[in-house]
Amino acid sequence: MIGRRYSLALAVLATATHAFVPASHRTPLHSRLHSTVEDAPPATETTDKNVAQTEDTSRDKVMTFAYDMSLEPKYEKPTYPGTGNGLSGEEGEYDIIVIGSGMGGLACSALSAKYGSKVLCLESHIKVGGSAHTFSRMHEGGKYSFEVGPSIFEGLDRPSLNPLRMIFDILEETMPVKTYKGLGYWTPTGYWRFPIGSKEGFEKLLMDQCGEDGPKAIKEWQALRERLRTLGGSTTAVALLNLRQDAGFLATTAGSLPFVLTHPDVFGDLSLTFDDLSKTVDQYVTVPFLRNFIDTMCIFCGFPAKGAMTAHLLYILERFFEETAAFSVPIGGTCELGNTLQRGLEKFGGKLQLNAHVDEILIEDGRAVGVRLKNGNVIKAKKAVVSNATPFDTVKLMPAEEGEPKGLTKWRDELGKLPRHGAISHLFLAIDAEGLDLSHIDDPAHLVVQDWDRSLQDSQNLCSFFIPSILDKTLCPPGKHVIHVYSSGGEPYEPWEKLTPGSEEYEAYKKERVEVLFQAVERCIPDVRDRIEFSIIGSPLAHEAFLRRDRGTYGMAWAAGSSAPQSGLLGNVLPFPFPNLKTPIDGLLRCGDSCFPGIGTPSAAASGAIAANTMTHVDNHLNMLSEASKKDPLYKFLDAGIMGQVYKPLVQGFTPSPELRTDRLQSGAGVAPVDYTATDPNVNERVDL
Repeated sequence: MIGRRYSLALAVLATATHAFVPASHRTPLHSRLHSTVEDAPPATETTDKNVAQTEDTSRDKVMTFAYDMSLEPKYEKPTYPGTGNGLSGEEGEYDIIVIGSGMGGLACSALSAKYGSKVLCLESHIKVGGSAHTFSRMHEGGKYSFEVGPSIFEGLDRPSLNPLRMIFDILEETMPVKTYKGLGYWTPTGYWRFPIGSKEGFEKLLMDQCGEDGPKAIKEWQALRERLRTLGGSTTAVALLNLRQDAGFLATTAGSLPFVLTHPDVFGDLSLTFDDLSKTVDQYVTVPFLRNFIDTMCIFCGFPAKGAMTAHLLYILERFFEETAAFSVPIGGTCELGNTLQRGLEKFGGKLQLNAHVDEILIEDGRAVGVRLKNGNVIKAKKAVVSNATPFDTVKLMPAEEGEPKGLTKWRDELGKLPRHGAISHLFLAIDAEGLDLSHIDDPAHLVVQDWDRSLQDSQNLCSFFIPSILDKTLCPPGKHVIHVYSSGGEPYEPWEKLTPGSEEYEAYKKERVEVLFQAVERCIPDVRDRIEFSIIGSPLAHEAFLRRDRGTYGMAWAAGSSAPQSGLLGNVLPFPFPNLKTPIDGLLRCGDSCFPGIGTPSAAASGAIAANTMTHVDNHLNMLSEASKKDPLYKFLDAGIMGQVYKPLVQGFTPSPELRTDRLQSGAGVAPVDYTATDPNVNERVDL
C-alpha cells in the first residue's frame, strides 16, 4: 500500500553475473491440502493449521495459509450484485491480451500500447482497477463513495521514485491529489503520529515515545540507516522501469554502472537485498518502540520485519525523511488510479473490456494463443497473453490435460500450492459529522494495534481506518464522512466458506469478526456508532467476489530468506522470494502482486511495466527510458546513456526473447520501428533470467 521501491541495481548485478547458471531441481512446496467445505474430503493437518494459527498468535509467529488448488471446492462461489456477470466480450485478434485490470495489468497494457502493440485488457468485474477501486451507495438522496483496497500512497503528488507516478508521467496522464504529512497510530499506550518528510520530527517522536531510551533509539535508527545506505542509494541509480527479463537488461540498466563503480561494496549486499529484514534489524535495533515501528512499515507487504525483504525498507529509509515526502489522497477515490492508467491505455490505441470473464487460457503446441471467455467467445493473441490474476486464479484458467509437458504440470502444481496471506474483512461507515471535532488528528490514515505482543498479521490485532473525506469533499454529502476500516490480511477463510451469505449464522459471524474494527474507530471517534447513517460489512466472501481473488487472499506469502518455487535463474543464486513472471508456456507471462517486486499498488504497477518491457524490442525500451528521463530532472537517471548504446548491439538480437516473437514482431515493431532485425538465427533457445 505504501509506495515503495527496491534496491534494483543489486538484482541487475546478480542477474548479469549469474544469468546462465543452470536451474536446480526444486521439490514441491506442500503436500496435498483439502478444502474444508463439508462435502469435500477431510481436512488435513496442514489445512487445520490455517485456522489454528490464528487462535493464539504471538509476536514472533509468521502466519501463512496453504491450499491445494488442484482440489476445488464442490460448491458455487458466491456472486454479488454490482460485480457483473462476466458475459461481455467479443471475438477478435490482438497482439497482446492482458487478463485483469489491476495496477499490474493496466500498467502492462498501457505501456505495451505505447510500445506499439495492439492490446486488449480483459476485466471480469464491471469496475477497473482491481483492488484499487471505489464503490458508491445512495442514502437519503446523497451519494457516498468508499475505498475497497489500498489507501496509503506516497509520491503521487509530484515526480518521484514511486513507479506508479513514473508510469503516469510516461503516459503523460495526470491525477489530482491532496496531500497529508503523517500517519496516525492508536496503540496500547495511546495515540502518536509518524511525521513523514521530517527527520527532526521522527527523532522527536523517538525521544517522546522511548523515554530514557530516546537517545539510544535515535542512535540505533541512524546505525540501521547507515548499514543500508549503499542499498538505499541504488534506488536512484536504476529504477524498476529499467528492468526487463531478457538479455536486453544489460543495455537498459547500463546507466547504473557509475554507481556500481563508485560503490563496490554493493556486491557484498546482493543477498541481503532479498533476505529477511529481521536479520539486520536484530543486529542494530533493540528499543521496542523502534522495532514496533519498523514492523508496521513492513506489514503492508504482508509480513512484519520477520518475513519481509530488506528491500521493503529501503524506499522508506531514503524517501520518507525528505522534506517533500507526503502521502496522497486521489481526488474522487482510489478508482482514479485505474482511470488514469485506462486513459493512457486508450490514448495509445489499446482497449479495455469490462465484465469479460476469462474462463480459459488457450494453449496450442506449447504456446499461449489466446483466451476463451465465459460467454464462449475466443480471442486470439498473436504475441502473448499476460495474466494479472493471482497465481491461484491463474492456474485455474489452465486445466490439466493428458500428455501435457511435465514442466507445465510442475509449474501449475507449485504455483497452486504457494503459501498465501489470509483474507481481509472490511467495515464501511457513513457517519453524520455534525458537531464532530476531529482536531485531535491531523491525517485521514490510521493504524490500530491492540497488543504489541501478538502478531501484526492477526486480523483481530491490527487494522487500519481511512477517512478520505477529511480531504476529499467529493466523496459524500456536506456534513458527513465516509470511513473504510479493514483488517490485516490474516483472516482465516475456512470458517467463512462453510457459511451461506445472507443466513442468520453468516450475518452473526460478520458482526462478531468486525467488532474489533468498530472498536478501532471508537479510539478516534468514541460516539461513532451513534453517528452512523448506514454501515456495510464486507466479509472475506465478499472480498473474494468483488476483487476476484481466490479465497479473498491479500496475496502470495513467500517469506523472505529463501527462493520461491519457479523463481528462475535468479532464485538459484539469491534468496529471491517471487515466482518468475515468465512461465513454461511460450507467450504466457504473469504480472501483479505475486511477481517481483511484490504487494502494493506501486509494486504491482512496476511488475506490469517489467512485463511490457520484456515483450518489446530493447530499442523501444531504451527510447522510452530516454524520453522519460527528460520529463523531470529527478528522472534523469532512467536514461541508460552512452553505455546503453554500447551494450545494445550485443543484446538486441536476443530481444524480445524467442518465445515472445511472432512474424509481425520480428522486425521490432514499436513506437519507432527499428532498421535492424530483432531475431538472430543462432538464438532458438529460451533463456529465463
